[in-house]
Amino acid sequence: MQRALISVSDKRGVVKFAQDLVGLGWEVVSTGGTAALLRESGVPVTTVDELTGFPEILDGRVKTLHPRVHAGLLARPDHREHVRVMEEHGIPFFQLVAVNLYPFRATISSPDVSFENAIENIDIGGPSMLRSAAKNFEHVLPVVEPRDYSAVIALLTAGDIPMDVRQVYAAKVFTHTSDYDNAIAGYLTPRQESLPERIALAMERRQVLRYGENPQQRAALYVTEEPRGVGDLTQRQGKELSFNNLLDLDAAMSAVAAWTSDVACAIIKHTTPCGLALGRNASDAFERARATDPLSAFGSVVAFNTVVDQQAAESMQDLFVEVVVAPAFHADALAVFAKKPNLRVVELPVPAGNAQLDWKRLRGGFLIQDQFAFNRSEEGWSVPTTRQPTSVELLDLRFAWAAISTVKSNAILIARGEQALGIGAGQMSRVDASFLAVHKAQQAGHATQGAVLASDGFFPFPDGVEAAAAAGIQAIIQPGGSIKDPEIIATADRLGLAMIMTGARMFRH
Repeated sequence: MQRALISVSDKRGVVKFAQDLVGLGWEVVSTGGTAALLRESGVPVTTVDELTGFPEILDGRVKTLHPRVHAGLLARPDHREHVRVMEEHGIPFFQLVAVNLYPFRATISSPDVSFENAIENIDIGGPSMLRSAAKNFEHVLPVVEPRDYSAVIALLTAGDIPMDVRQVYAAKVFTHTSDYDNAIAGYLTPRQESLPERIALAMERRQVLRYGENPQQRAALYVTEEPRGVGDLTQRQGKELSFNNLLDLDAAMSAVAAWTSDVACAIIKHTTPCGLALGRNASDAFERARATDPLSAFGSVVAFNTVVDQQAAESMQDLFVEVVVAPAFHADALAVFAKKPNLRVVELPVPAGNAQLDWKRLRGGFLIQDQFAFNRSEEGWSVPTTRQPTSVELLDLRFAWAAISTVKSNAILIARGEQALGIGAGQMSRVDASFLAVHKAQQAGHATQGAVLASDGFFPFPDGVEAAAAAGIQAIIQPGGSIKDPEIIATADRLGLAMIMTGARMFRH
């Protein structure tokens, strides 16, 4: 008789799985709550303490850590000496182990979890059984995911399980236990001001994509449990999301996250805004963001930091859009979008900016930094110019400073009325970024006279300020910090501009 050891915290599907095994002539050995559930469901079960002749002790901390369990998992039936030892001690072999672990991540995710409760949810016996079975996968099939139960039964019904399939299941075990150990290590590592000496990153493949940035590149979406992000995505309609769609929609939601109490819309192309504006409602914010650069808005990703209603959905009907992303959609808005069945409509929470770490991939490693979150505090701001900004200019400067934080550097953004008029992004020199921002504003028919300008980094030379003044800009906001700051300030004074220096740089590489 073949024998399975089943001990699970996640009991979804376990009763049917055990019933199917018994139907195939297997004996089921189980522990504690799993054994009780199976017996209540009419499944014949041998308990582990019946197998070992030793009771569970220490409040269940010790129950499967026993030679009669692990010998049954590790013994090789094709090894003569192993068989002899097993027979000598009357220890049965196992051919399958189905185990999943105490819910440590779920436990520590509760804001009021006690340290004692967290420690008691560190599983010891479960990982030990899984690792023993996975080491001996040629003879013992390890099953760690409930979603695999039906596939396992189908394989057993068809006959013996191929070796390559067994190896895949073994690999799943070591990935699963590694992720589990990493979560525990992260919890136990003391919070410290310095970045941790060692970081382990666990990710689950959520979706295989048609291709990457280009058709010749393979690609898939992998998600982490923490911090929350793209793993919370829900697609409400439309074609499959592409690699580039996912990059753009993440950038788009990060862009609108700069505003928490105002309705904001961002229009994104190639991860950079080509439209940004605040509005009275979602429709108004979209119309104003679209006006930033109507030409570039074609084929874009449009993001909102608020629920999208019917009026907003109808305002987008005459524009080709790849993706619309927002935290929520009204049913009547979805009905409007349904008229364009290929349009991807995605729900995704607005990023909270909760002090996580940000990863940037290099060949053979990562750069890790604190995740960027726009800081609305004006602490450290100063006005070094003779002219102070007016109240209207100050409102626009605040908007422009939030908006520039979402643009790839070198970046210059021109704004008026809490609407971006022109954006110069990703340029090799700041004066070129200034020129491009003015050009884009004028190309879209915006008058730049009386507008304000934001720069994500300091002006290294006066030429950027001079270009702004020539376009009619009246006020500038920038970090400051250049060795030429006195010359920059003198140039602004000479040209009659007001200037705020924030003391904080906004680079996005």
